[in-house]
Amino acid sequence: MFHETFGIPMKKDRENFTRLVSIMEKLRSPQGCPWDREQTMDTLKTYLIEEVYEIIEAIEEKDVDALREELGDLLFHILFLSRIAEEQGAFNVWEVIDRISKKMISRHPHVFGEKKVSSSPEVERNWSDIKQEEKRNRRSILDGIPPNLPALLRAYRITQRASRVGFDWEKAGDIFQKLDEEVEELNQALSQGHRPRIEDEVGDVVFVMVNVARLMGVNPEEALRKTTDKFVKRFQHIEKALTKSNRTLQEASLEEMDKLWEESKTKD
Repeated sequence: MFHETFGIPMKKDRENFTRLVSIMEKLRSPQGCPWDREQTMDTLKTYLIEEVYEIIEAIEEKDVDALREELGDLLFHILFLSRIAEEQGAFNVWEVIDRISKKMISRHPHVFGEKKVSSSPEVERNWSDIKQEEKRNRRSILDGIPPNLPALLRAYRITQRASRVGFDWEKAGDIFQKLDEEVEELNQALSQGHRPRIEDEVGDVVFVMVNVARLMGVNPEEALRKTTDKFVKRFQHIEKALTKSNRTLQEASLEEMDKLWEESKTKD
């Protein structure tokens, strides 16, 4: 076990974790909470996703107290799912911990073994090679990327995986030529008014932009989310400014809203 080799947690910390496991067991017991007993792995999926996004929000807000709380909520969901699995005779939380401990040791031979590495990219290549060997029964190197990921993130992960075996543009400049081609095809589809083709070409443009971001070292999911947050902030500035003058968005002209939009940029 990991803790036997690389350091034993403080007794109080071990007791606190065991106590949390016991709380979960109590909530799922006949003497526990009716709502908790009714939950299944499927019903918990939405809550799990929400907790992850709340963690991201706490990180971006640099709210340490909120982050501590949200991490606890996520940990509780992991225990919740593990408890359901244990009731089904599949595995328990201790097996989850043991599995991830062994995985991290095997995936970091440069830390826990004799392998030498000189850079983060080399670590990533080693990780990919080890993972591929562990999953050698997979039919494709793209297997294992969840299909339910947000579309931008899924496209990013898939092209990232393909690039590791050399299926990629040789240099960043080449991709802009491809982007120009896709935009031209979109313009043609728009001129024809062919709805299915328009949707297809929009998808192609977005997909190429995902690769532009990747080649620039940018996660497109994060970039778009930040840009959307920026849009919300600037648009709300327009709303607040109009409210102060007792006017609505419907009463304002586009020229007025554009002026307030430019004004909002000075407050970024």
